[in-house]
Amino acid sequence: MSHLCRRLLSTTPSRRISAAEACSEIFERFGAKPVSVRKQLFDANQVQQLSLTLGRPNLHREVSITEDAPKDGTPIPPGYHLVYFTPTILEQDLGRDGTDRTVNPLSPYTRRMWAGGELKWAQEPDRFLRVGQVVQETTRMLSAEPKKLKTGAEMLVVGVEKTYETEKGVALIDKRSWVFQTDISEKKQAPPKPEKKSLPEGSHMRDFKQSDVTLFRFSALTFNGHKIHYSPEWCHEVEGHRDAVVHGPLNLINMLDLWRDTAKDASEDAVPKSIAYRAMSPLYVGEQYRLLLEQDARRDQGTGWNAEIWDGFGKQSMKGTIIE
Repeated sequence: MSHLCRRLLSTTPSRRISAAEACSEIFERFGAKPVSVRKQLFDANQVQQLSLTLGRPNLHREVSITEDAPKDGTPIPPGYHLVYFTPTILEQDLGRDGTDRTVNPLSPYTRRMWAGGELKWAQEPDRFLRVGQVVQETTRMLSAEPKKLKTGAEMLVVGVEKTYETEKGVALIDKRSWVFQTDISEKKQAPPKPEKKSLPEGSHMRDFKQSDVTLFRFSALTFNGHKIHYSPEWCHEVEGHRDAVVHGPLNLINMLDLWRDTAKDASEDAVPKSIAYRAMSPLYVGEQYRLLLEQDARRDQGTGWNAEIWDGFGKQSMKGTIIE
């Protein structure tokens, strides 16, 4: 597998291929069959360590995890599945930016970013993901579309679906949209920090200021080698970021945690029907930002909640819609 990854993904075409050609190639490579089928024990250690990373001493309302790991059978909170089924890639097979290249297009479309997605959970308690279960993850490619940035540069938007199944049936369907941009040929210069603005307010709010330790711990738990989350040199001198970038999946979990704290009092059966979310602009280590949650009763498919994340400079970073 390692040899195959190197052969496929280190190949440099004799001419620069278009985004449309790259879409056709990657879909031909992965579209007709599962990208991977893996099984894993959902052990207590990963979910305990994630809760500690998030600064949440209680996994659920009555489940403290500061001294003892949660017992087998404890429901895994929505979104916490993201610290399981981590990449199984040798360092030599990672991209130049540290990202895994399991489902990457051909060069030069090598820079992967997590742009958004949708998660749907089974509602029957016997199908919840729980500590101590053996879970099967099946990954499939759904789509690959060429797009253009405002600058005119080409990119790909790739849709991937991950299905999580136990002996009781499908527990979760996780659809993700990944953006692949061209490799960096010229180093970017980090822009100056914008002028600070007041954070917006709402019915339910939670403020964050992520530390470098939190970003390190989350990268370690997800086995994420992407340099934008920990390397100042890469962020400043190559990508043009003013500092290390907060993980999008970390804030997806924060959205779901605020919802279950607000709507369900952190009870262990707090599992929504779905969440659809989209990342819009980066957040940076050491900078304060705010998560807002508002109930939206106008939805006919169930009680809805709108979640928004805003930085301290007037930019919306992420938005999501949760359906109970």
